[in-house]
Amino acid sequence: MTLRLGSVAPDFEAETTQGPIRFHEFIGENWTVLFSHPADFTPVCTTELGLVAALQDEWDARQVKVIGLSANGLEDHKKWIADINEISHVNLTFPIIADADRRISILYDMLDYQDPTNVDAKGIPFTIRSVFIIDPKKTIRLILTYPASTGRNFDEILRVIDSLQLGDTYRITTPGNWKKGDDVIIHPSVSTEEAHSMFPKGVKVVKPYLRLTPSPF
Repeated sequence: MTLRLGSVAPDFEAETTQGPIRFHEFIGENWTVLFSHPADFTPVCTTELGLVAALQDEWDARQVKVIGLSANGLEDHKKWIADINEISHVNLTFPIIADADRRISILYDMLDYQDPTNVDAKGIPFTIRSVFIIDPKKTIRLILTYPASTGRNFDEILRVIDSLQLGDTYRITTPGNWKKGDDVIIHPSVSTEEAHSMFPKGVKVVKPYLRLTPSPF
């Protein structure tokens, strides 16, 4: 199955560092970030999970659940979490899925087919650095895939969540390099006359097709 933006995130059952889950039940009514990493006890991944743990207040403020996945077993995960906490001075509280058989990695097309060295002792590919942002309706809203050599920018993932949540609440989109608090773009489906009543903070018409208004938050 090919996953695209707008696809329903496939449901699955899995063992995690916080017990068994059914993914759709785990999501509940929340936004969710599912992200994979190549392997436990690896340098880039260690820094990434430390960053995600350090951002827990930011995830909570947006009502976002985060859940990691790696092609390792639970015992390795639990030992590795202790390293992450020590190195990054955090308390990692989100679950990490154990996917040693790659069942979920295959379901979400997260295996590394490019780097021939990114394999386990049996030659089976590890996961790449994938990110899925999933909304409360279980719809995939963002898919990112990074090479194994490059750590992710989780500030960008938060930025996209801010944009998506704002766009779901108001009839707006966000411009390039937008950050929370910057002006937003009024959706093309909104007439300029309608925009003046919808956006009391003001409407700036740059072009008939490009109209800005201060961010609603």
